[in-house]
Order: sequence, then C-alpha cells, then structure tokens
Amino acid sequence: TIHETQQRSTMSAKPFFMFQDGKAQEAIDFYLTNVPNSSSVSIKKENGIVRMAHIVIAGLAVMVIDSDIKHQFDFTPSMSLFVEFESEEGLLKVHNALSEGGKEMMPLGDYGFSKKFAWINDKFGVSWQLNLQ
Repeated sequence: TIHETQQRSTMSAKPFFMFQDGKAQEAIDFYLTNVPNSSSVSIKKENGIVRMAHIVIAGLAVMVIDSDIKHQFDFTPSMSLFVEFESEEGLLKVHNALSEGGKEMMPLGDYGFSKKFAWINDKFGVSWQLNLQ
C-alpha cells in the first residue's frame, strides 16, 4: 500500500537556503552563534565557497549553499522560519541578534494571538517569525 511505502521511504523535505555573493558561511556562523538548538552537521567548501552545508537551526535540518550564479531573486518573507520560545529572555536575545542589520516587518509586541511576537528579515534576507509560547 502507499502508506507502507511511505513508512519505508527515506525521502524527506528540508528548507534549502541559497545565498549569493559568498555569504553562506557568514550566515551559518551567525545562526549557529545566535539561535539556540543549532549546529553544523557537515560543510563542503571549494575555493572558500560553500558548495553544500547541512546544518540544524532551532532543531530544523536545513541545507545551505553559495550560488555561483547571480540571480535576480533572493529570499522572500512569504517563506519564513517560525520559532517558538518558552522564555521571554530567549526570545529577546534571538530577536535582538536577528534584527540587527535586518528589517522588522512586525516589531516585537502583543498582537492578540501572542503576547510577544515579531517578524523579521535578518541581514541575510532570511525571514523569521519569533513567538513566545
């Protein structure tokens, strides 16, 4: 059956971050330093360029590359990482790091659905929704 086939499959989906202008390693270092529960699994480089990296950001497996080709597109806020925090202190720490050099689309505040919520595009263009549980 289809269900049995799905149980045996090793197929999975992961976010894939494509950085331009050689920014992948800087972004990886930034996320591993500033986002709890983040780690590097593997990074393959060639001539200082990240060819393929597997990292974990806030517990989520993510793939990362530097593109050799300059594209006319970049990250979009319509696709974001939604991170839930158990403590206000943890949320504030990550919020402050991600918003530095970035753009707050929804500043940290009480929006009714959450006592503390913010939506940020970080300095690399990656979109984050931060929420206090």
